[in-house]
This record gives sequence, C-alpha cells and structure tokens, in this order.
Amino acid sequence: MTRARKAKAVDRGTPSKLSAKRKTSEDNTTSATSPKRPRTSIPDLFSSKQNNGSDVPSRTVGGVGKRSASLAKMETSIAQSPKSSFANMYSFSSKTPSNAVVDLTSSPDSTKRKLSFATPRPSTFNPNQGPKKLIVKNLRTVPRIDPQQYFDSTWAKEDKALNAIFAGSMDSYSLEELYKGSENICRQGKAAELYKKLKNKLESHLTDNVQDGIRRDAAASSDVEVLRSFLDSWSTWQKQMLTVRQIFYYLDQTYLLRSQENPGIIETGLIGFRSAVFEDRTIQPKVLAGILALFASDRKGLLTSQDFTLLGQAIDMLHQLSIYTSHFEPLFRQATEEYLKQWLVEESHKDDLGQYVNACSELLVRETSRCEQLNLDRSTQTQITELFDQILVEDQTDTLSDDDSLQDLLEENKFDELKRVYTLLQRKGYGDRIGPSFYKYVETEGSLIVFDEKKENEMIVRLLEFKRRLDKYLNYSFNGNEKVGNGLHKSFELFMNKTKKTQSNWDTDNSKPGEMIAKHVDLLLKGGVKAVPQLQSLKLNTAKPDDEHDFDDGPADEDAEINQHLSDALDLFRFIHGKAVFEAFYKKDLARRLLMGRSSSFDAERNMLTRLKNECGASFTHNLESMFKDMNLAREDMMSYNQLLDDRGTKSDGPDLNVNVLSAAAWPTYPDVAVNIPKPIAKVMDDFETHYKAKHSGRKLVWKHSLAHCQLRAKFPKGNKELVVSGFQAIVLLLFNDIPADKALTYTEIKDASGLVDAELKRTLQSLACAKYQVLKKHPKGRDVNATDTFTFSTGFQDPKMRIKINQIQLKETKEENKETHQRVAADRHYETQAAIVRIMKSKKKIGHNELIVEVIKATMSRGVLDQTDIKRNIEKLIEKDYMEREEGNTYAYVA
Repeated sequence: MTRARKAKAVDRGTPSKLSAKRKTSEDNTTSATSPKRPRTSIPDLFSSKQNNGSDVPSRTVGGVGKRSASLAKMETSIAQSPKSSFANMYSFSSKTPSNAVVDLTSSPDSTKRKLSFATPRPSTFNPNQGPKKLIVKNLRTVPRIDPQQYFDSTWAKEDKALNAIFAGSMDSYSLEELYKGSENICRQGKAAELYKKLKNKLESHLTDNVQDGIRRDAAASSDVEVLRSFLDSWSTWQKQMLTVRQIFYYLDQTYLLRSQENPGIIETGLIGFRSAVFEDRTIQPKVLAGILALFASDRKGLLTSQDFTLLGQAIDMLHQLSIYTSHFEPLFRQATEEYLKQWLVEESHKDDLGQYVNACSELLVRETSRCEQLNLDRSTQTQITELFDQILVEDQTDTLSDDDSLQDLLEENKFDELKRVYTLLQRKGYGDRIGPSFYKYVETEGSLIVFDEKKENEMIVRLLEFKRRLDKYLNYSFNGNEKVGNGLHKSFELFMNKTKKTQSNWDTDNSKPGEMIAKHVDLLLKGGVKAVPQLQSLKLNTAKPDDEHDFDDGPADEDAEINQHLSDALDLFRFIHGKAVFEAFYKKDLARRLLMGRSSSFDAERNMLTRLKNECGASFTHNLESMFKDMNLAREDMMSYNQLLDDRGTKSDGPDLNVNVLSAAAWPTYPDVAVNIPKPIAKVMDDFETHYKAKHSGRKLVWKHSLAHCQLRAKFPKGNKELVVSGFQAIVLLLFNDIPADKALTYTEIKDASGLVDAELKRTLQSLACAKYQVLKKHPKGRDVNATDTFTFSTGFQDPKMRIKINQIQLKETKEENKETHQRVAADRHYETQAAIVRIMKSKKKIGHNELIVEVIKATMSRGVLDQTDIKRNIEKLIEKDYMEREEGNTYAYVA
C-alpha cells in the first residue's frame, strides 16, 4: 500500500477561483477516512503534509513517463488526509427559504455549521484540458430576525436620531450604525416604505415645529423681522438636511436616484419647506413684503450693511426654493414701477435737463449695480431697464429733446451732460432727435462769428475753436452718430457760405470767410504759429489734462505745427463753395511774400500749394505755380547778369540791384505810382533795362516801385543801424542826407522832392515818424500827418537791434486794395454768370425762366452759389446786349 501525501493546490485559473487536481496511485489504493478533527481553515488544508514529511513523486497514468515534481504534487491523492475531505469541503446544504432575508450586519452562527466528510471519488483530472473551476458558495446562514421586525426596530432608531437632529441635540447612535441600518432596509427591498416614513417625518416636523414657530413670530413682528426668522429657519433646515442625507445616503443614491416619481432627499426637504412653510398664507406675504421693504430702504440709502447681507441671503433663498420667478419677480417689478414714477415726481429735477440726465444716469447705475451685487436674474435686470426706458425716457422724450434746454447745454459746453442726454435717447433709438437743436445751434453761433465785424480779424481762430468744439460734441457727446454728423456738416457749410452786403465786403455779396482764410494762411506762412497769438491761447484753452477727449498738445516740431494749422485752415476752406474770393486774396498775399522774401518756410509754401492743387485741381493753382516759376527764372537771370558785370568789370560802386522780372498774366495787377528815383538808383536800373531789352527783344519792362524794398545803413549818434525799408521810405530818408542834421524839411518840400502823391507820402511819413521805430521826428507831434507838418532827422534814435524792419506798412493791405479785390471778384462773378447763361442758351435755344435759373446755378456752383437776384440782373443785361430775347410764357430764346 503506497503512502499518499498532500500536495499544495496550485491555482491555474482566475484569482477568484480555486482549482485542485488529484490522482490515485497506480496500485489502486483506497484512501482511509481519518477521524474527526477540529476545523481547519482553507489555507491550512492546502499547506498540511504527511507525518513523515517526505515527498514521494507520483507515477503517471498509463505508463506515460515521469512527471515534474510540481505536477506530481498537484496529482497526489489526498484521500488519506487526516483532515476533512477536500472534495466535499465546499459542499454546503442550503436550508434558507426563498423569502428569507440575509442580515449582513450579523456574524454566522458557528455552532450550527456541520463538517461533511465523504469518500473521495476517482479523479477526473485530465492534464491536457487544464484546471477545473472551484466555486465558493455563500458561507452565510439564515438570519434569525424577521424582516419586518428588523425594519421596525431600525426605523425606531432612525426616528429617534431624526428627532435629535431636529432638536439640535446629541444622538445616541453613530452615523455609521444609522447608515448601515438604512442600507440593510434598502437591500431587503423596503426602500419605498423607508422613503415614505422619512418624508412623513420631515413634513410633520416642518408643519408642527418650523411653521408654528414662524407664525408666532409673524403675529407680533415686522415684515423684516419675519423675513429674518424665516431665513434662520431655512438656514437651519439646510444644515439638518445635510445630516439627514448622510444617514439615508444609500437610499438617496440607489432607490431615489433611479426613481422618476420621488425626488432626492435634499430636494424632498426643499419641496417640503416650500410647501409647508413658505406657502403658508400667513408667512408668505410677510416674507415677500420684508424683501421688498429691504429693497425700498436700499433705494433710499437707509439700508445698513447687515441688512444688505440679509437681503442677499433672501435672494439666494428665493433661488434655492425656486420661487424667484413665480412669487418674487412680479411683485418686485410692480414695486420698481411705483418707485420710478415716484422718483420722477420728487427727485428727478425735470426742470433742469442737465441735472435730470445726471440723476437718471446715476439711478440706472445704482439699479444695475444692485442687480449684480444681489445676483438678481437677468430677466429682472431686463425688466428694470425696460421700466427705466419707458418711464424716464420714452415718456420724457419731449423733455430730453427740448430745444431751449439743449441750446443751454451746448452754449455752456456741457459735453458730459449732452452725452448722457444722447445715451438716454439712444436707448429707445431716439438719438437723432438731438439733431435739429444741434444744427440750429451750429448755424446760429457760426453766423454770429462770420458776421461779427468787430472781431473780424479773429474770425478764423474763432471758427477753428468752434469747429473743435463741434467735433468733440459729435465724437464724444453724440458717439459719432453718422446722421448727426451729416447734419453738422450741412449746417456748418450753410453759415460758411452765407452772404450779406456789408461795409466789410464793400456791398458785394462776397463770402467773407474765404478772404479771412487766405489772410490767416498768409500770417502762418509769413511768421509761423507765433505770428498768430490767438492760436497759442486757443491751444492752451483746449488742452485739459483731466479730459481724455480733448485734443493733444500738438506736434513739437515747428514745421509740423505749421502744417497742422494749415490743415485746420483747409478744413474750413473745404466748406466754402465759391473759391474765387480765397483765390484772389491768396494770390495777392503770395505775391507779397515772394517779392518781399517774407516766407518763413519755402517748404511750407510748396506744401500749401500742393494741398490746394489736390483740393481744387490744377487749373486753380496754375497761376500760383507760374509765380514760383517766375521767381526761379528771375533768380537765375540776376545771377547771370551779375556774373556778366563781373566779367566785364563794369560793376559800379553804387547800390546793389536785384530785379524780379515777372509775367503780367500770372501775377496780380498793381497800380503804377509816380516817384522820383534818386540818381544812383536810376543809373543801375537803366543799365539793367538796357541789358534786358538787348537780351529779350520786343519785351517791355514796367517798373513797379510800390513793391520795391531795400536796406539802408544809417548813422545815428547812439549807434549805426541797418534799416529795412520800402522803396518809398528809402527815397524820403535819402532826402535828409543833403541837409544838416538840425534842419527840418516841410511836408511840401518832401512831396516835391519825392514826387509821391499825398496818399502814399502820408502813409510813408507816418510809418517813419509816428510808428514804433521813429527815425524821423514830426513837428508837431501826433498820429496823423498834415500838410503843415515839418520833419527832422531823429538824432536820439536808439534800439538794441542792429537790423530794424520798418517796411511793415508795405506788407499790409490797404483799404483801397481790399475794396479793389472784392469789386474785381464780384465783377468776375458777373462775367462768369453771363458766360454760363450764354452757353446754356446756345445749347438749349429756348428755355423757361425757372429752368434757366436752375441750370445757371448748377453751372456756377463750383465758384459759389449765386443769388437768384444776381442771375436775373445778368439775364437783363444779356437781353440789353441782344444775346437773348424774352418770349411769351416767361421763356427766353437765344439770338444767333
């Protein structure tokens, strides 16, 4: 009989399964049943060995051959083991009824477990098929407690625990024990009954305790106090529900999570609190009234920080109970509407538009900020803004667009108030309604500037300042509204082209802004920005560091600054329809600057000419460009003439001569003034004229002495000076070289010697004896020069400057020159109008009166809008000249 030894069981399958292999010996020995022994755990059975402790390898079945030692151990018979049979050790008899409940919290009764040992059957192990699965069955036995009895006992504990939670006292049971109890009940299939009891318990507590407590407070407390009591109960209830959910967490995450009818525990508590407490007829009105009372106090500025916190908690409660939209929002909208109407009557300051819009803007900011701080719904904010727009904007449109009020704001430069007016109107799409008052203001103020004869010299500076204000109104106050901007442009254009027969324009209906723009540009190009002191004051007045919308300090470079001011002047120039007045005065001033050499920057001159060419076309600047070409040619001619004199050696010791030969067509016309030229000067002039006529045969030179200027070296007792004077001033001063210093010349003597007419002579003597630099003394003293006055050389003249300019009078325009320019422009306009009428009649042959007027206005629009009266006057002149004739039916016919 071969000894059998136990071998360790090797699991060749999954970790959760046990597999065992056994094999009988080839001698067909039988295993003996060992006597009963105490129970041994499964690992001990697997690891026990024979008493002798030796390992004998088993033989193969059928004589296959030797097996490995590990496989031999697996196939060793365990039939003779002194312990229980391995084959039947996991075989349990199940006597548990089908409807019994297993109590997982209790330990199995070890006294009733029986060990079963049986004779092992022959092994069916097949080495080619792998290990078999060993199934471990439930080791637990039938609980001794009845399910209903267990439910009742467990719920009694849960109920006691809930009472302790609601009372705020310590519970005798641990949360783990309570949780396991509810879990066992759910596993036993009584989750629905457990939830029903829990729900009834919650409702009972809310009705009997919470509701009654708040009711008692509501009987003798204010609405705000009731709200505070309600919020305290709600906060306590939330904390209690968190603890309840911990106890019944298994119920919440299994049964209630899958249930479509029953909500979760937290939501159950919320619904119960809302139905049992909030919806009570006594509590609900008090709570909502308390919330509205807090809002009313906050709007009056009487709410403390503590009450504001309470208000925030109330809003959160409304959201959590899902009663915000259904119960609170309608009441809040009604209260807001009543508040806005009352505010409009008591606090809006409707009589003053500026104060009204400031108050409205502040009110809207407060309401919006409150909505954000209290986390009100977007729908509530929308309703507040809709009420605001309806009550304070829509119903007050007439107040916001009142013409007189807007005019006052515009005149007082209330940029911020006007911005608020526009913003309020634009909320309802009425921003354009501010336009008519704005256009009226632009036209009225602009006309006052244009036709103010007392401040005529400041016209352009005032217009530039006015335009900057208007641009700020448009861009800042009116948010760059395109429609308002178009209206602003038309209004500005309207007053810039208004004509009025005044003494200022010599009753010619010429546009005064065109003349003043040309003179403004002349000042800039002669002396730079410093030549226009008003520009500096304008720059200081408009630069406000605390206003981000004001203009910057401008370019630091002087040339760039001049270009900027020229650009500003061109902005005004673009509004002018008729460019003829500007062209005439600009041409005249340009000629003076070029001939006198008084341009501060040649680059600025060329830059201005380029801009005018871009604005008005090449035909407008053709004569101006010819003037620059003549100056260049004259400079080259003088260089060649002086070089010729040096080569010949015929250059005299007399005065240096510089002549500018100009073409008469391109330059303005200048009157011929008779004057006696001193002999030294006359000699060099004759020499140049002889040279020029010899070089250019057939040409005629006409000397314009009124444009001549020269430099004289004067010897005064207190120092020698260089005097820059005009030709007429030089002729008068040279007369005092031939007489003693203490001798005087009478006005008549000076007139006879110089040959000047009275007007020119008086102007010249006044500039020498009555102006800033008095190189001559007039007797008697006075501002006016009379025929009885006498003049002497000023021996006491002194000045810190070595070079003194006295020819400023030569650069100034006289009244006669101004009148002549205006009259020539008016005459040219009449000629152009007549030429346009003739061209229209020649093409139409026959035309009605009204149609002819319209066609003439269209044809002459580029030169300025004509008055219908002037057109009719020119039609009559053409009829008198037999260019056209009047026929019946108010029509005209062309006479070929």
